[in-house]
Amino acid sequence: MLKGFRDFMMRGNVVDMGVGIVIGAAFTGVVNGFVKAFLTPLVGVVTGAAGDYSSKTFTVANVKFPYGEFVNTMISFVLTAAVLYFCVVLPVTKASARYLPKKPKTPKRPCPECLTEIPEAASRCSACTAQVHPVAVPVQH
Repeated sequence: MLKGFRDFMMRGNVVDMGVGIVIGAAFTGVVNGFVKAFLTPLVGVVTGAAGDYSSKTFTVANVKFPYGEFVNTMISFVLTAAVLYFCVVLPVTKASARYLPKKPKTPKRPCPECLTEIPEAASRCSACTAQVHPVAVPVQH
């Protein structure tokens, strides 16, 4: 029982996921601190709200609705998403496109029996196992 648990925990994807969650939590704290210290006050200056919406409320039928915390949270969310996109996702996507080799697309054709897409060089359909004649694929030099 313990061996199975140990094997599960030592899988690369479990460890990677754990590290990702810890780094994500730390990164969220950094971004939230930056948003609260600099960006939310900047938005407040632009909108004339002095940068802190947390005390903003409205009342309906003697019930107080503290919408300011929601506004602060939404500003933090949008700015966090923007920072993640422009500082992490976009650079990683560009680096992957530039440095990782692209796999050439294998030309496909429909199987004459079941119409499943199969590679042109295939001699048997992977779906219905029908024998098909391979199409000559030109060799690239």
